[in-house]
Amino acid sequence: MRRILGIALAVLLLGGVTAVALAGGEDRPATATKTVKGVIGSEKSEYFRDPDVVKALADKGYTVKTETSGSWAMDQLALKEFDFAFPSSSEPAPEIEAAAGVKGAQTTKPFFSPLVVIARSNAAKVLVDNGLATTNGKNSGTLLMGPYLKAAAEDRKWQQLSGSAAFAELTGTVFIKTTDPTTSNSGALFLAATSNVANDKTVVSDDAGIDRTAPLMQKLIRVQGALEPSTDDPFRAFISGSGEPLILAYESQVASLLQQKQAPGDMVVLYPDTTVNSPHTFVPISENAKELGSLLANDPKLRELAVRHGFRPQNGVPEFTAATASHAAYLNPELTGIRQVSAPTVKILMALAARAKS
Repeated sequence: MRRILGIALAVLLLGGVTAVALAGGEDRPATATKTVKGVIGSEKSEYFRDPDVVKALADKGYTVKTETSGSWAMDQLALKEFDFAFPSSSEPAPEIEAAAGVKGAQTTKPFFSPLVVIARSNAAKVLVDNGLATTNGKNSGTLLMGPYLKAAAEDRKWQQLSGSAAFAELTGTVFIKTTDPTTSNSGALFLAATSNVANDKTVVSDDAGIDRTAPLMQKLIRVQGALEPSTDDPFRAFISGSGEPLILAYESQVASLLQQKQAPGDMVVLYPDTTVNSPHTFVPISENAKELGSLLANDPKLRELAVRHGFRPQNGVPEFTAATASHAAYLNPELTGIRQVSAPTVKILMALAARAKS
């Protein structure tokens, strides 16, 4: 009798556990079923490290591990070791596909970010007073590429600009600190935009265009000295109070900083009046990552988290505008007054970058 009662009790307990599991199954945290490894631009590191992003991906069945690289250097990596590559624009994607042996892969562009120049307030004031920039408030404005490039071509020094004498920290040649254009996306796209202006507002498309614009591109790059491999270090240096007075960055870095309520310090955000947008392009390499790009682009939670990290989802201007409304003093959500141009072909752009560094 004791044995029969024990069996009956065990059956009842098992039934209860099963019932609880069935009833509460939807509330249990999802367990990731695929672990994928990707190489990404450094500006996306914080996004993929965000615990909320990690959870949102796990809920969809993914554990994502990442390493960083300059976007234009990704095709030099042992790509078979990765499930995906995620450069900071579409231009390096074909080279990555070819190097990975997945030419014709179904790439996705989940989000994008325009380039901006972040300036110390004193530097911004001097630029405005000398017709190289305009401001529409204390913390944002527009860099006038034509006048700025004319000053660069003439090797203009801060001391030659009216009003600079009041600011002892503004010395030497006026330049924007960029990244290495031969390996880093932001540096390459800066040359894409500046060469467009220097080439009579036309995309450089041949050797003649390279020859016309190369001397100015060399001045823009040579004056900087050592070049950084990614935008992350110069941006962090600027925020910490060191670094150059003018630094090229992604809007996403600024928007992310503001939304995380970190102190922006002495910052004015200048949008170049001619720019090349940077659509972060997901390149699947293995079957395991094939659907991940679409998930990053379309899942509502992941889109919301992308905006939190300063990125603009594709067709997501209202999402970005709403999320950053309290920081409108720094940002230009509609990109009003900005001329958006195409980048040269990869071959032309890399030739420009090589000439700029030569």
